[in-house]
Amino acid sequence: MQLFISNKKIEKIIELPASKSESNRALLIEALAQFQGARFQKTQLSNISEARDTQTLQRLLSSQDKTLDVLDAGTTMRFLTAFCSVTNRETILTGTPRMKERPIHILVEALKELGADIDYLEQKGFPPIYIKGFQQYKKEIEVESNISSQYISALLMVAPVLEQGLEINLKNSVASKPYIEMTLSLMGYFGIEYVWENNKICIEPQKYNLQPYTIESDWSAASYWYSVAAITEEASILLPHLKENSLQGDKAIVEIMKNFGVETTFLPEGVHITKTKNTVSNNHTYDFTHCPDLAQTIVALCVAKNIELTAKGVESLKIKETNRLLALQNEVAKFGFDFQEQTNGDWLLKKNRDLESLHTITINTYEDHRMAMAFAPLAMLYSLVIEQPEVVHKSYPHFWREMQKLS
Repeated sequence: MQLFISNKKIEKIIELPASKSESNRALLIEALAQFQGARFQKTQLSNISEARDTQTLQRLLSSQDKTLDVLDAGTTMRFLTAFCSVTNRETILTGTPRMKERPIHILVEALKELGADIDYLEQKGFPPIYIKGFQQYKKEIEVESNISSQYISALLMVAPVLEQGLEINLKNSVASKPYIEMTLSLMGYFGIEYVWENNKICIEPQKYNLQPYTIESDWSAASYWYSVAAITEEASILLPHLKENSLQGDKAIVEIMKNFGVETTFLPEGVHITKTKNTVSNNHTYDFTHCPDLAQTIVALCVAKNIELTAKGVESLKIKETNRLLALQNEVAKFGFDFQEQTNGDWLLKKNRDLESLHTITINTYEDHRMAMAFAPLAMLYSLVIEQPEVVHKSYPHFWREMQKLS
């Protein structure tokens, strides 16, 4: 797909997708409540995400098939692994070739320690997996928490259903902590009490209480429009249905973008972002430990603004839809930038050459929705060709329609 945007003054209302993270958690909670006996009740969820990942989870939760194909939806794979285990549902969980390369051993081994009977069908530690049954014989476990918060969230949501409840000791520093906080806040909204002290979370057996809930818009998706505002000369963009007291960790984009000359005003109808005349420094350091989905947005923006960036806390990007660090390394090189791992584990982005001409640059998206959307704002500076533009259906199906508003 050819993409070039010449508009240097933007005054638009942009429609965002609903939060995939909130939607998936709320849907799993609803299914767990129905398993507990609330079979004729619904949460009355409003504004459920249209993202393919969420639609896949919704479809598979209602499926009676023994084999469930999650496609490329990592959250769906992890949430269903816990759900099918504790509900004693004999299930084979599989996915795309890339999904079979994404590790799941931390979650599977934790469930097996609690009492799940699970086999790896191909490569040990990776999908596909065969869930045979569950009988709890242990309450307290220790789980590595510095790899993916989704493992922890999956365990937390099923904890109230367990006969003995669950006590999780979080080992090492907690990655993507806001997503665990989101999970617990939603569980609290639906009636679950918990105790989180130091690195230990305790949840006793109890029932979910279903009630209406409206899903917020997605802050991860909002980050691409913050990038647009930072790149253009003038911007006044309204992003509806975002909340100042959001549960989403990617609300961190508000503070990050102040350093790129983008200011945020919270309104009753959402968020208004504007471009300021503040001076932007040419060297930044960010820690993405708790907001890894913002890393690609910021790396691409630093390329656009010719800013040197030190990216911390990006280890988890290696096990996403693609190896996002390698993908970024390949794509920023097309703009004359290096992106290299340092001896301390940080990654350094810096320019190493000027482009000889403003030729059309092709962006390989690696079947990763965030690669497509993170680089799309650079079409305000370069003529781009976005390969596999349909990958945005994973989280933001109408993204390209919204981008057309800028032309």
